[in-house]
Amino acid sequence: MRLIAVLFGLLCASALVINAVPAALQDQEDVRGAFITSRPKEKPATASTASKPTHRRPRPVSNNDNKNSSGNSTVTSKNTNSGATSKNTNSAVVKTTKPDTKSPNAVNAQRLGLGLTLFMRDANGLAVRTDPARSFQKGDRVRVLLETNTDGYLYIFNTTNDGPAVMIYPSADLDEAGNYIQSHVPFEIPSSVAAEERLRWFAFDEVPGNERLFFVFTKEPLKGLPIEDELISLCRDSKGSCPVKPTADVWAQVENELKQPLQSDATAQTGQTQTPAEQQATSRGLGLAKDDPQPALIMMASSKTSRLVTTLDLIHK
Repeated sequence: MRLIAVLFGLLCASALVINAVPAALQDQEDVRGAFITSRPKEKPATASTASKPTHRRPRPVSNNDNKNSSGNSTVTSKNTNSGATSKNTNSAVVKTTKPDTKSPNAVNAQRLGLGLTLFMRDANGLAVRTDPARSFQKGDRVRVLLETNTDGYLYIFNTTNDGPAVMIYPSADLDEAGNYIQSHVPFEIPSSVAAEERLRWFAFDEVPGNERLFFVFTKEPLKGLPIEDELISLCRDSKGSCPVKPTADVWAQVENELKQPLQSDATAQTGQTQTPAEQQATSRGLGLAKDDPQPALIMMASSKTSRLVTTLDLIHK
């Protein structure tokens, strides 16, 4: 069976099932609270003009970046009042402050966290939250909305029936081949703002099979995998499809990290349409506030690690 994400030129097969994490989970009572607490309290300011978020890695901060024409230090805030992360509008300067964790029982908010929500296209073409355990059929279309609790780099790999892994994000056709994700700025895969409708969803064909998506969220880029200009150049020279396969060393690291236990919290979310706040935050690179909709599934590392790995199983019958 083939996985086609229309977006990547792969054939996608189906229902979303969260992969069980190994080992017994630790106390989960405040996983969701610990994840959401690093969101800003107030809604982000609304920009007067639309701007496309960049996923290129931020350049190092220099003395010239931190001073204005009068010699005073300046940092331009990303539109998130009292947020955990401040950035200028093109992600050139990054400054991080310690998240607020008031609950004495809270899971350490500095531990890496990843939120996932599954959306399905309804008869009117709208994105609605759907049950990951449902059975998907030919013609169904879905997308995944992701959110992280800190800045980092996101890699997505796909395997078909436990076959070889292929990197489907970053992609030379998306986001200038970048994969830098900002704290609590939602990220869609595929993108709802793609130029064509056929590129905005994972589409299910008539071929059944088992697919697995590996989400790797890391504080630093993975060594041995091309991103940005290197990936664009590689795919430009490939003349056609550009499947990038992780090296044996990289994949061994991913599989080893997958064995690490995660703390998780899931809530049932079905039938609710994606909100304007979520749509705007995604398309314009704005952060979500505490009172905005929360991810259906939240996973946090059980210890202070620099990498979080989890999977989504897609089953098409």
